Amino acid sequence: MQWPAFVASVAAAWLVASNSKRRRNVGFWIFILSNVLWVAWGLHTSAYALLALQFCLAAMNIRGLIKTEP
Repeated sequence: MQWPAFVASVAAAWLVASNSKRRRNVGFWIFILSNVLWVAWGLHTSAYALLALQFCLAAMNIRGLIKTEP
């Protein structure tokens, strides 16, 4: 679970840095997916700081999605 979460996080960061609005939007959706994957891993390993971090990052990702929507 942690490796797919890692790959999704890196891919999302790459896309969010794009000049293309469409790619940035896709990047935020992939970030949301990575948050879900990290939460699943955090629950499995009882990593509560990781869980808290992912909820905070998800809030920022949702904010990013709202700002990139037309």
